Amino acid sequence: MTEEEFKPLRNEIDQIDRQIVDLLNQRAQRVLEIGLMKRSRGLPVYSPEREEEVLTLVKEANQGKLSDEAVQRLFERIIDESRRLERETHEGDE
Repeated sequence: MTEEEFKPLRNEIDQIDRQIVDLLNQRAQRVLEIGLMKRSRGLPVYSPEREEEVLTLVKEANQGKLSDEAVQRLFERIIDESRRLERETHEGDE
């Protein structure tokens, strides 16, 4: 195969990647909104029960080529970054 033959599929991957980034940023915005609500109620950022619930839900939703373990690892990272964003954003509020 030539590089030119890969181009259509790579273009599709690039488009999907942009959609993923957009969705991750939408998710991050909701995380920050929840963070403000938690802060106003004196609740901690870390919620192990909710994180387990998220991991269970995404694994249940998984119907693709990725294993449940791979989906879990990806979402563990997303959750870690979300928690970091929430903490960093609200550090100056203290």
